Amino acid sequence: MRHSFKIGLSFGLTSGIITTLGLMVGLNSSTHSKLVVIGGILTIAVADALSDALGIHVSEESEVKHSTREIWESTVYTFFSKFIVALTFIVPILLLRLSLAVKINIAWGLSLLGIFSFFIAQEQGVAPWKVIGEHVIIALLVIIATHYVGDWIGAVFS
Repeated sequence: MRHSFKIGLSFGLTSGIITTLGLMVGLNSSTHSKLVVIGGILTIAVADALSDALGIHVSEESEVKHSTREIWESTVYTFFSKFIVALTFIVPILLLRLSLAVKINIAWGLSLLGIFSFFIAQEQGVAPWKVIGEHVIIALLVIIATHYVGDWIGAVFS
């Protein structure tokens, strides 16, 4: 697998899952508004995907060991992987009650992260449960934290 593809996919996928879940859970907890959650996800899909792509671009440039082509490939792969992953979280919200859609999206996001982590573990030759556990625990901490931040915002500013 090309370095640029691996970098873009791994960063974009992971960031797309964790950032979108965190934002979605926090916005749901504070507003309970389908419109607000959809708006947040679309914002993440565009603005944060562009921001992360630029971050990867600058990071790869700073290493001074990649060709211009590899740097731009990493940039594009990061943008599209984060953009597409973030957009997948909109589907349940459009089709289901918001509270159910959020639960389904949490399961979807953790499943994607677990599957991707499994492949990372296989490539590294380490026990999959360690890598999956580490990544899923971090995602769960983000979900829990943003839920309580959203509750607090909803209580303070309602």
